Amino acid sequence: MGPNWRKHEANLPPLVTSRREANAQRIASCDRRAEALGLRPGTGIADARARHPELVVEPEDTHADRHLLLTLADWCDRYTPLVGLDEPDGLFLDISGCAHLFGGEEAMRTDALARLARQGFEARAGLASTPGAAWALVRYGSEAMQSRGIAQAEERQALAAMPLGALRLEAQARQGLESVGLKTVGVVADAPRAPLARRFGTALIARLDQAFGASDEAISPRFAPAPLSAERHLFDPLQEPDRIEELCGHLAVTLRPDLERQGLGVLELELALFRVDGVVSRVRIALSRPTREPAVIRRICREKLSALGNALEPGYGFDLVRLSVTASAPFETPQTSLVAESRKGDEAAIALLADRITARLGESTVRQPTLRDTHWPERAVGFVPFGRLDGTPSDNLAIPARPMRRHPVRPIYLFAPPERIEVTAAEVPEGPPRQFRWRRVTTRVVRSEGPERLAPEWWLDPQPWDPPLIDPKTEETQESDLGWTGQKAIMRDYFRIEDEDGRRYWLFRQGLYGTGPNGVPRWFLHGLFA
Repeated sequence: MGPNWRKHEANLPPLVTSRREANAQRIASCDRRAEALGLRPGTGIADARARHPELVVEPEDTHADRHLLLTLADWCDRYTPLVGLDEPDGLFLDISGCAHLFGGEEAMRTDALARLARQGFEARAGLASTPGAAWALVRYGSEAMQSRGIAQAEERQALAAMPLGALRLEAQARQGLESVGLKTVGVVADAPRAPLARRFGTALIARLDQAFGASDEAISPRFAPAPLSAERHLFDPLQEPDRIEELCGHLAVTLRPDLERQGLGVLELELALFRVDGVVSRVRIALSRPTREPAVIRRICREKLSALGNALEPGYGFDLVRLSVTASAPFETPQTSLVAESRKGDEAAIALLADRITARLGESTVRQPTLRDTHWPERAVGFVPFGRLDGTPSDNLAIPARPMRRHPVRPIYLFAPPERIEVTAAEVPEGPPRQFRWRRVTTRVVRSEGPERLAPEWWLDPQPWDPPLIDPKTEETQESDLGWTGQKAIMRDYFRIEDEDGRRYWLFRQGLYGTGPNGVPRWFLHGLFA
């Protein structure tokens, strides 16, 4: 982007922005009228005002400038997915393989500049085979050179008469070269390289090679390009959600042959909507199982667009709609049978329902439990988004969500946290309770099995926690405060017991006799068996 703005205002005073450099206010950027007065970035504000009292000075807002640059980078995604930042005021676009979609490189450049001008921006664009040459052309080349571009192998000749600033050198290196009479790119390029490298560093040689194409310079795009995408340029911009949904179905039909050829199904999509005024809206659409059925994709897009509602502001309409596959998985077409298989149909219907709810209400609304490879009861079950059994659980524990190799006997219902019980009789030192009191009811044990000793998972971070120790004198008042913010977990001995009426419990002793308040371990009821 060029440093000029306010192109069409006729009677406004010259305007510049200022920044503080070395304890002095200097010009950061200026409009065309300020440039016509001979003002340039770096000029002192005091000197500029002394020469031109009518000058308007505004402080530079770097955050707003960067936000604007990122917005323009999103908009340029309509031309190529490989858009890199050249802060503070420029963008790199790698248009290799994209120019023919717009009628050629010059037609693409003309279209981009015309659209930006209609949005109120005055931009400069240059075509070259290397990023360094394109950068120099935009900032130091004439308008005729910018419209013509620099052909491959002509970079050295085109940049020869440009100042050293065209090589993107540090200020110290540039000033050192100018002090010895080397003031243009051509003069530096013709000088012996060995003395230049010894005196001014290898960065100078690297910049020369990058500009002339002798060494590669990669453009780092903001986003990784999608492996598959389909888009539609619209002469009549869209505004109605129903038409956008219909177009999503057409784009899904376009994607289907490529997905079938690669044996893939869609797991995640991105719907990019490019507004006429330059605003880009990106909508992420996740599915629970791979699919490439256009009707299913269209239906999920409908739910997502309905959920967005007024948040998806169309303005004057969207003139470009793109549907990209951002995540995929192998998709195997099941063999059909003459006998109806209701189970597979039910699974597909459940998956579609989950996807519709997720699209409308968010991923956190539909989750499914999964077993984990851990022996600590509170961690044995985690929840993941529906259909993502190989993902990370949706909590703060970094434990892989995968099925356990062996399944110990566990109750269907667990208390969280475990409820404190009072054991009035037990086999000492490591035996089961014979009688306990829970929720003001005394229970007599007739059968028991155990103990099953569980030690804390000390190798994990964060480690599990146990309920806090309770002072017997204040136990009654703190009974409701049992939670998971107490001491680090200690050893537990679990017992499966049965009372006189056939009810079965899962309880544990925390620690051993000789530990805890007054040397008596604490007992907790953790779950109930069916």
